[in-house]
Amino acid sequence: MPKIHKTSDVQSENIGDGTLIWQFCVILKNAIIGKNCNINCNVFIENDVFIGDNVTIKPGVQIWDGVTIEDFVMIGPNATFTNDLYPKSKNTNFILKRTLIKKGASIGANATILAGIEIGENALIGAGSVVTKNVPSNTIWYGNPAQQKRFNDNDVKL
Repeated sequence: MPKIHKTSDVQSENIGDGTLIWQFCVILKNAIIGKNCNINCNVFIENDVFIGDNVTIKPGVQIWDGVTIEDFVMIGPNATFTNDLYPKSKNTNFILKRTLIKKGASIGANATILAGIEIGENALIGAGSVVTKNVPSNTIWYGNPAQQKRFNDNDVKL
């Protein structure tokens, strides 16, 4: 059974056993969250979101419709996702762009992930990076715009 702090607004019933949801989170009705996740304070999770098992999401993260996060992913504090390449208020021509964060990836604090990006397995995105294109598995990227700096071959593969 999940443990949900009393100050959070959790509308979804699709939350796995052992998941912790801390203070002041909002999780909308159709979101799916796996087992043994740690959802820190002040996190917002929209409806069309899938989060796998053993995921850590640090404070201040918003996960918008169209984002899929696989197992064993770590999302650092205030990391930002987008789901529209051309955002406008009251946009009637909104086109949802799906984003995929694959198993074992880590995204550093304050990184920005543009809409429609795929981050490969065990990839590492450095703090403050702006990711504008797909990231291959087992690589380390950082900067603005983020660029591949080296291979991530020392990490434990999950």
